[in-house]
Amino acid sequence: MSVENLTLAEIETLAKQTLLAGGCDENNAAAIADTVTRAERDGSTSHGLFRLPGYVKSMRSGKVDGKATPVIDNKMAAIVAVDGQGGYAPYTLQCALPVLAKAAQNTGIAVMRLHNSYHFAALWPEVEYLAEQNLVGLACTCFKPSVAPAGTSTAFFGTNPLAFAWPRPDKTPVVFDMATSRLAKGDVMLAAREGHDLPDGTGLGPDGQPSNDPHEVLKGVLLPFGGYKGSAISMMVELLSSALTGDQFSYEAEAQDNNDGGPARGGELIIAMSPDLIVGDGWRAHSEGFIAELSSLEGVRLPGERRHKNRQDTGTRAINSALLETIRGLSG
Repeated sequence: MSVENLTLAEIETLAKQTLLAGGCDENNAAAIADTVTRAERDGSTSHGLFRLPGYVKSMRSGKVDGKATPVIDNKMAAIVAVDGQGGYAPYTLQCALPVLAKAAQNTGIAVMRLHNSYHFAALWPEVEYLAEQNLVGLACTCFKPSVAPAGTSTAFFGTNPLAFAWPRPDKTPVVFDMATSRLAKGDVMLAAREGHDLPDGTGLGPDGQPSNDPHEVLKGVLLPFGGYKGSAISMMVELLSSALTGDQFSYEAEAQDNNDGGPARGGELIIAMSPDLIVGDGWRAHSEGFIAELSSLEGVRLPGERRHKNRQDTGTRAINSALLETIRGLSG
């Protein structure tokens, strides 16, 4: 695979130029470019530059408004209702997360329902932001069907990611962001591009049989992690991020989407909790004792440690040359 090394500044500049050329205004382009750059910085390449063509296709098809400004309603103290106005999620989240954080710091727990938006990024940035405000964060969203519920070979759920962050004052937070499928679809797409086999249990080919070939799985279905247990969690994500936000379930998103290569419209639910108000003094020492005990076990790595370690490397990142050629063509 041919690669080109880019600095983080070059990645951000390329992303922003591409988004501006594709139809974003300055606010949306800057927010998405920051999200893309942080993904590349932290090694989450399936949510980095890899996503840019999809962002641009969705704007050029007329599906997504690259100049949208969200409308935020916090009349109810513990509920933040956010209308994304048909735009992408990064700028909407940039505007709305501080409102959610303040609500949780005032009430102990607050919920944000984001609807009428297009989420195409990882979920960890939003929950990590909350952890940096000394809040516990939980977020989930769903996508078009690509995962078969336990017991069937028919796609019904999205990959339905769930993210969680626990604050650790003066330390990097504990953060996980996981698809409820065995493997995220973006990772399967990367494996297909780079010629890697998939782990056992990732998905079924179009014949309904298990396959380790990413090309076959992309023509078939993904499977939930842990069988019926992952399937139940994926169902929970559908209900939380769709029924509780007033936006589309995965099957509804599929029926409405124009299949331009970008994300479908959907909802996101984010919950922020203040340990200071819920537990009071002592929560830091108590939780740090637990984390120390866990970390003392041989072979244990805390969720998020790999990303935070990658973040310390400020050097260049190796980017697929064919992807860069595509992106440069989009940006002119």
